[in-house]
Amino acid sequence: MESLEDVDEIVHEPSDEFVESTNVYEFMQEHGIEDYDELIERTTGDVDWFWDEVVDYLGLEFYEDYDEVRDDSEGPQFTDWYPGGKINIAHNVVDRHAAPENERRNKVACIWEGEDGEVREVTFHELQRQTNKVANALEERGIEEGDTVGLYMPMVPEVISILYGCFKVGAVAVPIFSGFGVEATATRIEDSGCSVLFTGDGFLRRGSEVTLKETADEAVEETDSVDHTIVYDRLGADIPWNEDRDEWWEDAVETQDDDYETKELDSADESMLLYSSGTTGTPKGIVHTHAGVTVQCAKELYFGFDVKPSDRFFWVSDIGWMMGPWTLIGNHTFGGTVFMYEGAPDHPEPDRFWEMIDRHSLTQFGISPTAIRALRKHGDDWVEGHDLSSLRLLGSTGEPWDPESWNWFYENVGGSEAPIINISGGTEICGCFLMPMPIQPLKPTTLGGPGLGMDIDIVDENGESIKDDHERGYLVARDSCPSMTKSLWSGDERYLREYWSKWDDLWNHGDWALMDEDGLWFLMGRADDALNVAGRKVGPAEIESVLMDHDDVNQAVAVGVPDETTGTAVVCYVIPEEGARTGDKLRGQLRSLVGEEHGKPFRPKEILFVDDLPRTQSGKIIRRAVSAVHQGDDPGDLSSMENPDALEQVREAE
Repeated sequence: MESLEDVDEIVHEPSDEFVESTNVYEFMQEHGIEDYDELIERTTGDVDWFWDEVVDYLGLEFYEDYDEVRDDSEGPQFTDWYPGGKINIAHNVVDRHAAPENERRNKVACIWEGEDGEVREVTFHELQRQTNKVANALEERGIEEGDTVGLYMPMVPEVISILYGCFKVGAVAVPIFSGFGVEATATRIEDSGCSVLFTGDGFLRRGSEVTLKETADEAVEETDSVDHTIVYDRLGADIPWNEDRDEWWEDAVETQDDDYETKELDSADESMLLYSSGTTGTPKGIVHTHAGVTVQCAKELYFGFDVKPSDRFFWVSDIGWMMGPWTLIGNHTFGGTVFMYEGAPDHPEPDRFWEMIDRHSLTQFGISPTAIRALRKHGDDWVEGHDLSSLRLLGSTGEPWDPESWNWFYENVGGSEAPIINISGGTEICGCFLMPMPIQPLKPTTLGGPGLGMDIDIVDENGESIKDDHERGYLVARDSCPSMTKSLWSGDERYLREYWSKWDDLWNHGDWALMDEDGLWFLMGRADDALNVAGRKVGPAEIESVLMDHDDVNQAVAVGVPDETTGTAVVCYVIPEEGARTGDKLRGQLRSLVGEEHGKPFRPKEILFVDDLPRTQSGKIIRRAVSAVHQGDDPGDLSSMENPDALEQVREAE
């Protein structure tokens, strides 16, 4: 989105009755906060007060209280949150709810629906028993505190017990997107060094069986850390088997004792290793802690999504993306019910989501703008046949909206009543920098304002604030928050370079942002060149490395271009090896290769052949120039380009 002309009118104005029913309004009343502006000023201006207060207010439980809210003596880059405290996510999300005296013990923690229509319900008591079995299975296989455990799983309820089982023993959970191909999966297994990998035989997608085990096997063969692969039988499929490494879930987990004493861990102990791609090199291993993830997810679900005891929360996500763990942890902290769906949004018909919302009386529904654009193309009739009045709030994240699709979502799915809580933050904070509150008036595509406790700003090239000038600038964080990654798995050097090197003591998030004259914030696209396809980010270098594995490819560059459906599409320019035969056959092979290694969404929309590409004097390909020329735009400052003639090659490429 490059302009605010189409989004200047407030279209959602919450009623007084709705505002006064919200959790955030109740918080404001308790603390004498009169309006939204004062709420943001109070919670982002005195972050120490807020992050201390919210622990007690939300009923989050530490085994041992922390000595202070934080120690930031080493700067915002290395803030130690809740030092001295002892905590475990698993205690907060499952153990306490499953206690014999707790009325939530037999409440449903997860409603799951398979693409074939099968429905399962799992109570907190059942979830705790299975989580304990996972914990015992992990310890039996030598997993100790700080060890990594991979989750390359179909979306079945067992992923919850695996995630929470890792937390219980103090292991570091490593969720991996089930749509990744061999290379992307292997990269994450190798970097994390996990010795146990959970996977499944496969899952259903558009009526067909999608197998995971073969991909998992190939990825494991490219690494040397995995000793145990525990396989969940979802399909009863015929899959390859390694007797020395593979075990069925039924044998490895279900045979275990269902009692386990959850470990009491330091606040800063690692809980998850989530991967996010940068613009160059290997994916970034982002390190999250037990205290940070607990507090951030709980805060966002309670205030931003107004979770109530009777709610049924559905966010369309894989466990391998941040929103998967975020949804589970945030809702289960309050003993809430999460809805989980296995399959495609348009199978067997384009109304699958609307039919499930109607049938299960779901109350919150989160989805990517890309998915809404695709569903919108099928027409309004598919929505109109269903009762969606149970929906109280809508959610979205992953990429910028276009106003037409936002309005369609608001009017047709939300009945022009449910606010769209359009959020943006990242894997790096397992949460949101920007997040509307349900008490706010909304304009199409807005992200509301800073999340509570998030000291966010918009700055120019010099790091000077331009937020109040209502100009586009860089989205930055001026302070830490509890869930901010404590570093990267690969070490501090890359962490500091990626996020803290552009300005002193400012977190550079890589997005363009703008606050309009009514105080509403908007994102204006990425300031870096990560490829954000349908809300999933991958570094160009990851795509390029796959292309260059082909014998006929000498060099390649991958760039993102606007796409009506996915927001961004991948376009690749390829320098072939001498004597290679270019044409549709090679294009097809390369597209298939990328699809196999990174998943179908990342298959290039176009592959064009050139003899040269624009480079800096140090030999680095100038991606922004390639992208601009492809789109017919001004490539900007090219003073560092060594070979200007290469741009003509890009213009004339076929």
